[in-house]
Amino acid sequence: MLLTLVQIIVAALLVVVILLQAQGSGLSGAFGGSGEFYRSKRSIEKLLMRLTIILGVIFGITSISLLFIH
Repeated sequence: MLLTLVQIIVAALLVVVILLQAQGSGLSGAFGGSGEFYRSKRSIEKLLMRLTIILGVIFGITSISLLFIH
C-alpha cells in the first residue's frame, strides 16, 4: 500500500517535471539576449534534467518492487 502511494506521488512529480522542461524549451529563444539569464536558465534546465533522471529511476525501482511484491 505504501509503495503504491510512493509510486503515484513519484509519477505525478515526474509528469510535472517533464511538463516544466517542455515549457522551458519553448521560452528559451524568447529570452536569449542576456548572458546572465542564459546561465541561470541553463542551471534550471540542468536541475530539471537531473530531477527527471532521479524520479525516473525511483519510478522504475518502485515499479519493479511492486511487480515482485504482488
